[in-house]
Amino acid sequence: MHDGFPKQVSLDKEAIQALRTILGIMTDQVYTTEITNSWNFEHIIILDQRFEDHDPETPITLNIYDAALLIDGMAFTEVASAELPWIDMVRWTTDFVTAELRQHWTDEEWQSL
Repeated sequence: MHDGFPKQVSLDKEAIQALRTILGIMTDQVYTTEITNSWNFEHIIILDQRFEDHDPETPITLNIYDAALLIDGMAFTEVASAELPWIDMVRWTTDFVTAELRQHWTDEEWQSL
């Protein structure tokens, strides 16, 4: 197993807040459903704490497992929001953030995950 290919990722304050919101939704789902039992609760909490403690003026170290967890949470949120009138904005945001996160790792690194 590899180290998760850690990368320095620059995220602005609003992006960090949005990702923390996604992590909060994921935490709520872990508590209330069994559907998301593939999410590692400890990983969610640790990642949220890292975002909380992070200075948005500097890059944050994320590994591919962090990015994959965030992407999975965004996908869940998008599906859960399908009936909302602002679903197009949710989809656009999910696509944008996913592309921003994925760009830090090669296709080979994603495939090895």
